[in-house]
Amino acid sequence: MREPYGVILAGGRATRMGGGDKGLLQIAGQSLLARVVDRIAPQVAGLALNANGDAARFAGFGLPVLPDGIAEYPGPLAGVLAGMDWAAAQGADHVVSVAADTPFFPEDLVPRLLLAAETEAKPIALAATPRPDGGHWRHPTFGLWPVALRHDLRAALEGGLRKVVLWTDSHGTATAPFPATPFDPFFNVNTPEDLETARRMAEGARA
Repeated sequence: MREPYGVILAGGRATRMGGGDKGLLQIAGQSLLARVVDRIAPQVAGLALNANGDAARFAGFGLPVLPDGIAEYPGPLAGVLAGMDWAAAQGADHVVSVAADTPFFPEDLVPRLLLAAETEAKPIALAATPRPDGGHWRHPTFGLWPVALRHDLRAALEGGLRKVVLWTDSHGTATAPFPATPFDPFFNVNTPEDLETARRMAEGARA
């Protein structure tokens, strides 16, 4: 499988943070988005940002900015679709999505997603962490997506589908498990309290 391209999902409205761009919030002297770029860029062949509104606010990152192609903020699958379309135009077979508000995700995310898809012979792979009952929590904004499915996804979104796993499970989805110790690597910043937690986590990592 060829090295995939990557898309950072920042198209949400951050309502629990009072609006604005969560990715531009700072922890330990660096924005969430800068931390995400630092983690994903070495793992992919090319990188873009899915965001809506004025693209100029992200000019400092030097990334292509891809707006949702589906109106009314239909959720992360619209960002995945924007990434699929862009990656297909670059000649890529797959795109990997990551969330702009999750600054501690694994630095081996992409190879483990690729391995899971290959091992389970499934077209899509999603990251996961353990549940107390022995199962896994899936993290659907952290996935490997074949661009060949972009037309099917577009039709599903235009038909009103919004829940990620309803679409992924209809095509077959591998699970790439990651440990959740010493903390959940997919911890994301949704509230001001989460932002303070992320700041403490970042300071602890630097200590």
